[in-house]
Amino acid sequence: MNKRNLCLMIQFGCNRLLVAILFIALFACNSDNSKYNAFTPGELWLDDTNEHINAHGGGFLYHNDTYYWFGEHKGSGKDGSRAFVGVRVYSSKDLYNWKNEGVALQVVKDTLSKLQEGCTIERPKVIYNETTNKFVMWFHHELKGEKYKAALTGVAVSDHITGPYQYIDSFRIHAGVLPLNMSQEEFDSIPEINENQKLTKQIRIDQAKSGELFKRDFYGGQMSRDMTVYVDDDGTAYHITASEENQTMLISKLSDDYLSLSGEYIRILPGERNEAPAILKKNEKYYMFTSDLTGWDPNPARLSVADAIMGEWALLGNPCVGTEEQVNTTFWSQSTYIIPVQGKKDAFIFTADRWKPENHIDGRYIWLPVKFKNNIPYLEWADRWDLSVFD
Repeated sequence: MNKRNLCLMIQFGCNRLLVAILFIALFACNSDNSKYNAFTPGELWLDDTNEHINAHGGGFLYHNDTYYWFGEHKGSGKDGSRAFVGVRVYSSKDLYNWKNEGVALQVVKDTLSKLQEGCTIERPKVIYNETTNKFVMWFHHELKGEKYKAALTGVAVSDHITGPYQYIDSFRIHAGVLPLNMSQEEFDSIPEINENQKLTKQIRIDQAKSGELFKRDFYGGQMSRDMTVYVDDDGTAYHITASEENQTMLISKLSDDYLSLSGEYIRILPGERNEAPAILKKNEKYYMFTSDLTGWDPNPARLSVADAIMGEWALLGNPCVGTEEQVNTTFWSQSTYIIPVQGKKDAFIFTADRWKPENHIDGRYIWLPVKFKNNIPYLEWADRWDLSVFD
């Protein structure tokens, strides 16, 4: 082969290599995680692997300039709401685009474990303890095959924010402990519950208001279902949960290491039927979004306010504005968490799930900016919006 032909072949090979490199680079750009620059509530939301984000009933933690989204991994079919994977975690720098970081808390095959495959894990929330440098996960936990009978809260811990989290235990809360806002005399005056009467919605409400449900579960521990955790400005953490057959809310101070309940708690809004709590703080007032009880079906949201998180709470009504259908269904969703937007004063995102019980894995996310009128939070629909609304 002469030198001229050899040079032509080398040049041809180099050109093909250059084209291949350019193609790969172009593909990488098109596959870049930064494909979103706005929120479109109710639409499919793809992660960096082009899969719909699978983190339902989510909780959010901002750590080292990154947001982390923890949520229930849902499946398809009639068993789609049960835990066969566990709690998944995603990360984001901008809140629009999310990277799948894998499974933070994995269910196990051990049939002797409460965390065995097929149990129910809901509303996982992770908080960071600056003293111990540990990440602590709390969640609502139901045992395999028992539907919603157990009503436990679970806790797990990790040295790393994305896990793996080490499961510690799940339990009923405050067994044998009176709340701060109930005296021994008040407890003694509560009548024993009549378990033989035919239950109605009003009877359940009355049982909560009278304290009968609380007294029924006093020695075995109070129920904990839909829950969240909140870390206040001073680093004190609180566990907020629906209890007493979802008729009443309990707010509990966590231990200094966040790994257990301190024993200090209050009982609020008895008989008001609240679940799906989400908390924000503005101007030294605490606001709590909740929902009514209608199973998987959406219903009107509620808003409550308190001057102290362990103080008196008052209902303010429905925080949604819009059409009758939007107001009565919370935009066809249920609250799960309020995200404080970093770097922006009094900027909060209301996050909610649009449940799809016929195919849980396809559940969509409803994120809306929290707006304020006379310092009271409210929500209104937006087909598309971005963080510039907080500027």
